[in-house]
Amino acid sequence: MNNTIIAEPILVDAYANTLCDARLGQSFIMIYLVLTFLALVSQIIFSGGLFMMYYWKPTYEQWTRKTNPKFPDPVMIRDEVLQMLKGLTCATICPALSLYLHSGISKAYCFGPDRPFQPLAHFKEFMVMWLVSDFFEFFYHWCGHYFSVLWQHHRPHHKFFNPSPFAVIADDRLDMFVRASPLLWMPLLCSVSFELMFSQYVIFFYGYGTYLHWGYELDCLPADNRIINTAYHHHLHHAVSGKNMPYHCGFFFKIWDQLFGSTYPGKPFDVKTEREAGRRSRKIFDKIDKPDYSPLFRVSFWVDAWRSPLKED
Repeated sequence: MNNTIIAEPILVDAYANTLCDARLGQSFIMIYLVLTFLALVSQIIFSGGLFMMYYWKPTYEQWTRKTNPKFPDPVMIRDEVLQMLKGLTCATICPALSLYLHSGISKAYCFGPDRPFQPLAHFKEFMVMWLVSDFFEFFYHWCGHYFSVLWQHHRPHHKFFNPSPFAVIADDRLDMFVRASPLLWMPLLCSVSFELMFSQYVIFFYGYGTYLHWGYELDCLPADNRIINTAYHHHLHHAVSGKNMPYHCGFFFKIWDQLFGSTYPGKPFDVKTEREAGRRSRKIFDKIDKPDYSPLFRVSFWVDAWRSPLKED
């Protein structure tokens, strides 16, 4: 995804018209509402698309790559979506403030005649933002488990022990505000490209977050690789991490968990290991319950959620 962002200046220039030229009358409320709407659309496309392809009517071949052999029931999916919408209300505050402060104290800039797109320079900028953001995400996440006071805000996300793609930002409001804060404080501290920063978070980070919560593993990115966290590691995190027990809190890179000693010491249960142990056979698949997710398209099903609000188990 990073290659797409770096290699397509035409798309980035088009994005500039949205972020920089159309300032929405300098209204913070309008900027916030538009960004929230666009974020919701991206969630529907990324998360909803993967859910329909891999959860609605899963095939045996797909299932052999699912970390948890079971599928979450419709109520759990509904709760994920509701928690996702709750987190969304705070996830767009910082980026909206960042755009609102563009002509004031912010050091961010937009591509144009005075600041043209430069592949090498902006590749370096992309890499720096990637590393800084990845460590920040890891450290805040690690603190959310290690410190009891922060666990109270992070624990709603861990209700989803068998997450689906809708769980990407199914977090408490404070969690989502803090995690989106680099979009505000990075432009206040140093000169960064608005187009590059927003593209990186919207496409690169949210896209990878969707993969981490996907529930399925890729053969081309095995769990035993030494550098990158995979969907297996994040599923493991949901399955075994808890209060004062941070395991695999990293987003992209494994090095942060390795440095902080928060790697899981138990036996692996990635799909490659499970397949080799014979626990991904057709016979087992046929016995697995495949939930009927059609209630998710009924209004009454969502209305029922108001009668039984989310519980932070």
